[in-house]
Amino acid sequence: MADEHARKWDRCLADTVVKTVTGLGVGVVFSVILFKRRAWPLSFGSGLGLGMGYSNCQHDFRLPYLIHGRMVKDQ
Repeated sequence: MADEHARKWDRCLADTVVKTVTGLGVGVVFSVILFKRRAWPLSFGSGLGLGMGYSNCQHDFRLPYLIHGRMVKDQ
């Protein structure tokens, strides 16, 4: 149980870091190309990445509590 919990934390942190850095990179590109070096695309992109990582982590930790059912009919 503890190993699975540790693996989920590792996966969540790595996923959040990757998404945040990717969002920051996209923000840099849009800031330089389209928005004349303004700062808000950087914070917007990194915020989107952080939010997506947080959402994925929340889903991973709630996964054991989700009920996936299917109807089985008696014949």
